[in-house]
Amino acid sequence: MTSPTIQAHRSGRDPHPLIMHSWNLSPAEAIALQKELRTHLILSDQLGIVRRVAGVDVGFETGGMITRAAVAVLCYPELDVLETAIARRPTEFPYIPGLLSFRELPAVLDALEQLHELPDLLLCDGQGIAHPRRFGIASHLGLLVDIPSIGVAKTRLCGTHDTLPDPRGAWTPLRANHEIIGAVLRTRPGVKPLYLSPGHRISLETAITYVMACCTRYRLPETTRHAHRLASEPQ
Repeated sequence: MTSPTIQAHRSGRDPHPLIMHSWNLSPAEAIALQKELRTHLILSDQLGIVRRVAGVDVGFETGGMITRAAVAVLCYPELDVLETAIARRPTEFPYIPGLLSFRELPAVLDALEQLHELPDLLLCDGQGIAHPRRFGIASHLGLLVDIPSIGVAKTRLCGTHDTLPDPRGAWTPLRANHEIIGAVLRTRPGVKPLYLSPGHRISLETAITYVMACCTRYRLPETTRHAHRLASEPQ
């Protein structure tokens, strides 16, 4: 369950009862919940002024027994680090492709609770709607905390795309069943692209703009780079 602090961030709106769900679910129950929750996603721009953008990443310790979530909040557009948080908790859900949010998000929510101020935009290391059930970790987290979110993945989970040109900023639609579910984005010439998709409360075009603005000299956005280091470095 999300905590009272995060519930209070829901812009004064009462959450749908299913959004405040239990994490103690079977895989079949989790799949059914994804199919229900995806109907509540908003895939148009509902952002305020973005001054704080956060990267979210998750690693594992002790052979996967401990989930370690990291959040790095950067000021936007300068991209200086404002604050970071790390949370650990026992891993309770098995590794099942397509259901990673049920394994990782409890610790992510713990990390968000440690922040002095919640971000205006979340960039998650994972999928938004570029997911077999259109409900990846970025969509799940964005809906839970009612913060605009983008899935920024290093690999493709589903969908097909045309050949991507090489220049920085070039992108091509990622499609599944004739539906555009994301974008394949070149953030640096000559390196592998990123696979990004809207999570919640943001359009694809706006998501591309913010991801490119967060990329400097590297393939990954600065948000992701900082969060990944926190999620993987020995403490």
